Amino acid sequence: MIDDRQKKLLKEIVESYIKTVKPVGSKSLCEKFHCSSATIRNEMAFLENLGLLEKNHISSGRIPSEAGYKYYVKHLMKPKELTGEDVLKLQTIFHNNELELSDSITKSVEIISELTNYTSIILGKNSKENKLQQVSIIPLNNEKIVALICTDKGIVENKQFTLSPKDNITEIVKTSEIINKELVGTPISLVTERLEFEIKPIISRQIRQYESVYNIFADAFNDFLNKKESVYFGGKTKIFDAPEYNNALEIKQLASKFEDMNFIKKIEDEDEGDEHSNVKVFIGKENDFDPNVAVIKSKYKINGEEGTIAIIGPKRMEYDRVVGLLSYIHDELDDK
Repeated sequence: MIDDRQKKLLKEIVESYIKTVKPVGSKSLCEKFHCSSATIRNEMAFLENLGLLEKNHISSGRIPSEAGYKYYVKHLMKPKELTGEDVLKLQTIFHNNELELSDSITKSVEIISELTNYTSIILGKNSKENKLQQVSIIPLNNEKIVALICTDKGIVENKQFTLSPKDNITEIVKTSEIINKELVGTPISLVTERLEFEIKPIISRQIRQYESVYNIFADAFNDFLNKKESVYFGGKTKIFDAPEYNNALEIKQLASKFEDMNFIKKIEDEDEGDEHSNVKVFIGKENDFDPNVAVIKSKYKINGEEGTIAIIGPKRMEYDRVVGLLSYIHDELDDK
């Protein structure tokens, strides 16, 4: 347990270090807290013994420990209110009726990266609630077509095929009409099964090259299911602008994790963490992505689309600002 003065002292040290990246000494705190230097040093030593502060090896000042950041986020921090300029930038996106929802989310995290200088990630996936609305075949020329799959939630995927000399576009279009007649309204997760056991017998009686035609649609639907997870980065390299990243090996190791879906997936899988409304904070070893970073994330689910917005920065992250920004975005998406 720490008393009110110690809480205020810890808050001041954390926020000062986040801003300046400089260890905080007792002299700079005396005037603010109306205490002697000796009193401040004693209080700092007490917080250090609790594991909330630690000494910087090149200075007599203190810096927050990982435990100190966690205590700050959980007990001392309040989400920062957005400035009028921040709100205007985000409202311009969310109130633009010409933008698709996915584009609004993408542009909003790009703005967060610009405002904070941290890396943002969108981990999206199509909801299992999606149902098939329509399959369309668009001929590009005599050798190529595009199969277009639309769901009732407005999600559209397409896949291009190169036809063999035996394939007949007319037969392919006819098959798409059979699928639309028989499978519209089917949950996307069940379409491939019904395609195999219900549609294939039908087209085998009506289409000469039915095996080849069937494979086109089977591949298109399988591709749709495999694409249900997507990853988008905003400001992918911005985190490396932080002074913490002055070591080439550390930069290389973190950059390699940005390219590895197994590590990226861990960001989405984390379910615990300190909560501020619908925003969760994972500091250091709390996150499975990298023990030297902090991850702040918020999940969304709108119109059949669900996913996670995550902001990645150094442990010396401006937590109140990022939590405030993500909370605002979550509320905007919640109103859609």
